[in-house]
Amino acid sequence: MRAIYAIFRKEMGHYFVSPVAYIILAVFLLLSGFFFHVILSDMMQQAMQSQFQGMQMGFPTEFDVPSQTMRNFFGWISFFLLFLTPMLTMGVYAEERKRGTMELLMTSPISELQIVLGKFLASFTLLVIMLLPTVFYQAFMYFHSEPMPPWRVMFAGYLGALLLGASLMALGSFISSLTENQLIAAVLTFAAFLVVWVIDIGHGVGGGWGTVFSYLSIIRHYEDFTRGVIDTSSLIYYVSFIFLFVFLTVRTVDSMRWRRA
Repeated sequence: MRAIYAIFRKEMGHYFVSPVAYIILAVFLLLSGFFFHVILSDMMQQAMQSQFQGMQMGFPTEFDVPSQTMRNFFGWISFFLLFLTPMLTMGVYAEERKRGTMELLMTSPISELQIVLGKFLASFTLLVIMLLPTVFYQAFMYFHSEPMPPWRVMFAGYLGALLLGASLMALGSFISSLTENQLIAAVLTFAAFLVVWVIDIGHGVGGGWGTVFSYLSIIRHYEDFTRGVIDTSSLIYYVSFIFLFVFLTVRTVDSMRWRRA
């Protein structure tokens, strides 16, 4: 644990010494805040229109503003993660290899698993730091909404965002471990994200292949969380996805040590 913490602390220090992390955090918070305001305003307008139409027809209508706002908001969160995560993971290993500092890690008494876990936990912590301020948006809606926002939807939405972000970071870190060029790592990561993102369109094929494509889509599982549904199959999918690419990254780092030897 001490070795993992040492790698974790080193990575966190590297993130916040570089201006990239601050820029990404600022962009994410500005975009998420802006879209939360737009979504909430739009949902409130739709609620008023629905209420007005109900009054004209002589029967009351209900429009769940908090639930609809959160569902749409978490949908945009996934979109932001698609574009911003490659910039967070592109240098996790690529920069180390380019600067030659990976050589020092290879000669230190630290296992490949400890290196990978320390770096992954640092990336995941940065994801948590990104998402944490958005809780204040939900708190604002909580104090200004009636009925109160459904906490199950909020909890499921953030759990889904964390699992989605962790999965993307595991995949991005693996791709970063394959090259010394950060730009190449970012481009390949974004391309890989698009593949696992849009593979859901294959469900139109039908039959067994359609089922396979639908299950492999990383965003299809996320949609369950945005509706407040915590499905066991989705949890297994994300945990397996993270485990797979953490394992592959460990194998890649291990191959660096063997090539050096």
